Amino acid sequence: MAAEAKVDPMHQFTIEPLFGSDWAIAGHNVAFTNSSLWMALSTLVLMLFVAGGLRREVVPGRWQMAVESFAGFIETMLVSNVGPNGKKYVPYIFSLFMFILFANFLGLMPLGLVGIHPFTFTSHFTATGVLSVMSFAIVLIVGFAKHKFHFFSLFVPHGTPALMIPPIFVVELISFLVRPFSLGLRLFVAMMAGHVLLEVLSSFVITGGNASPLLFAVASVPSFLLMVGICALEILVAGIQAYVFALLTCVYLNDAENLH
Repeated sequence: MAAEAKVDPMHQFTIEPLFGSDWAIAGHNVAFTNSSLWMALSTLVLMLFVAGGLRREVVPGRWQMAVESFAGFIETMLVSNVGPNGKKYVPYIFSLFMFILFANFLGLMPLGLVGIHPFTFTSHFTATGVLSVMSFAIVLIVGFAKHKFHFFSLFVPHGTPALMIPPIFVVELISFLVRPFSLGLRLFVAMMAGHVLLEVLSSFVITGGNASPLLFAVASVPSFLLMVGICALEILVAGIQAYVFALLTCVYLNDAENLH
């Protein structure tokens, strides 16, 4: 008797080499994987999106308006959180926000209908961690370049009693160093959790459909309806998580610029 097929909700996160499995740098494998492919696709979509908005037509089309609207949205976010000096970070925050947004959306595309398995690389902490460390590095560079060693005053709130300065400094420093971890972890957990839930519900649909009409009606139909609702929620979460990542980066840049 053939073994019953089982749905593994974690299999969708498996990183598999597409080619170059024997490539190595300093003893570390650098094969081009499915994760690399979808990163490249997200970058390509971002470049095409921006290119379509650079036409500078007198009467802007929908594409140009979309790019300008997103750029204006990011500029407003930076001005609100950093101040007028925040405008110089628009290119970086815009690229960061749109890259994460496209990555999240591409991972939700129903491409399985045509035999293509979409891969959400933002569901891996290795990817979100690199993005958060990159943002954190910019914060450190800006902070020390602008304020030199006075940047350490960020860890001592104004008006702190002299006796409390050492413990407060340690607590604030630890809190500051945890930022890149929490920033990447938030995005990674949110994207992974939704995909796991959808995979589990799909297993209910398949198992109930293969079992009996009664189980199909009791388990499969409600699970399918729930999947539709969760898919809509996942689209919302994809946008919110990109926004939260960009917003927190703006908040951290404010600390570097203004030492609040």
